[in-house]
Amino acid sequence: MRVLVTGANGYLGRGIVDELLALGNEVIATDLSCDRVTSKAKRVEGNLFEVKDPYHYFNEPDVLLHLAWRDGFVHMSSAHLEDLPKHVAFLTQMCESGIQQIACMGSMHEIGFHEGSIHEDTPCWPMNMYGIAKNALRDALQIIVKQNNVMFQWLRGYYIVSNTRYGNSIFSKIVAAAQDGKKEFPFTMGKNQYDFLDYPQFCQQVALAISQHDVLGIINICSGEPEKLSDRVERFIRENDLDIKLKYGAFPDRPYDAKAVWGDNTKISSIVKKLKDDKA
Repeated sequence: MRVLVTGANGYLGRGIVDELLALGNEVIATDLSCDRVTSKAKRVEGNLFEVKDPYHYFNEPDVLLHLAWRDGFVHMSSAHLEDLPKHVAFLTQMCESGIQQIACMGSMHEIGFHEGSIHEDTPCWPMNMYGIAKNALRDALQIIVKQNNVMFQWLRGYYIVSNTRYGNSIFSKIVAAAQDGKKEFPFTMGKNQYDFLDYPQFCQQVALAISQHDVLGIINICSGEPEKLSDRVERFIRENDLDIKLKYGAFPDRPYDAKAVWGDNTKISSIVKKLKDDKA
């Protein structure tokens, strides 16, 4: 397939582009800068929201994977609601121009405070601007794609583990702190349990999900298992041989973080299994 990936130069985009190429897809990667995207993809730099006719400008892709999002890790940033109409306008143009399939990156923060497993039909009560904007975009898109007969996937992400300093996750921040020579990292008490997925698995799950058409709608990109934050971070420090220790209790837990929350991985597991069976 010809896949257009927006936000391709970001933390998630670079790895997902690599996985899509490995599956044999043609990839058009776009971002304000594409300096970190592999040269195996067709790289198009520029402001996505300023393109007049994006479907034809990006060479009529079969699939749009929309990762572009400003201030994704700054949950209360005003940019989330400021940019929301721009995302809706861009995606509407793509739907009305003939795109066959749209997949967008969602977030567990759409859900708000929740205890237990998050399913496709779990009610959403977002508690920060990031979650509110993502939830609103999904609601709008569900109507737009139906009006234009476009296949739609909402890829709901959870906690990603990566040993690079590039990114805004707690793991990236720990790597950066250790590389900068710091011996302590300010931390919460770490008792909350979350759904962690290693970066390569996350990128692979996203690439596999959009490479098939049988499973649509909300798809949790996740492990399906809860793990205590302190346990996963301590294990991460050991796995990467980092000379740094956690300073427990330096920060309070955020009010919208649940004590234990994880994704239902039924859909993504079925996708992975089917594609593996097909290859066999």
